Amino acid sequence: MAQVSDAPPMKSAPFLEPAIVVRVDGELEGFREALGPDAAAYRNHVCRVLAFTARLLPPGRPIPEPLVFAGIFHDLGIWTDRTFDYLGPSRRLAATAMEGAGRPGLAAEVEAVIEYHHKLTPYRGAFEAGVEVFRRADLVDVSLGLVRFGLPGPFVSRVRREFPNAGFHRRLVELTFRQLLRTPLRPLPMLRW
Repeated sequence: MAQVSDAPPMKSAPFLEPAIVVRVDGELEGFREALGPDAAAYRNHVCRVLAFTARLLPPGRPIPEPLVFAGIFHDLGIWTDRTFDYLGPSRRLAATAMEGAGRPGLAAEVEAVIEYHHKLTPYRGAFEAGVEVFRRADLVDVSLGLVRFGLPGPFVSRVRREFPNAGFHRRLVELTFRQLLRTPLRPLPMLRW
């Protein structure tokens, strides 16, 4: 896999291939009830992260299939399992989806991407380029574009307008506060060093 680009050139194409947006919508449809009022917030977060992923990849390279699977499922366990310790549930959901799609061979990479997408330091290990580009893309979104890894501010702003927040970050703050009250010694169980 190619190295992650720190400052990719501008692309004139849409932020995210329409087929990927359709796929995100199709996969998440089965989780609409679990997502409840946060369905649009999570869907747009997934689309933003995948748009940032696409831009952080070397120019002209499509988003690899494992990153699309990981993108759709990476935080979903928050809602399906009603937990802020959601990496395991999210990995299981992705594995089930890959099995159903006849793509179980992608499982190891998808699991690595999900497991380390909140790593606080650069990821080094198996599937390094994919995990690292996705980790960076997710951090761009979670930080509201304060951390950009070379992505131009206007690009980040346009993606955020195209796929509005819809309360996603407010929900993260609420969940963090609840987790802190429940387990003050482990307020952010998804973080990895």
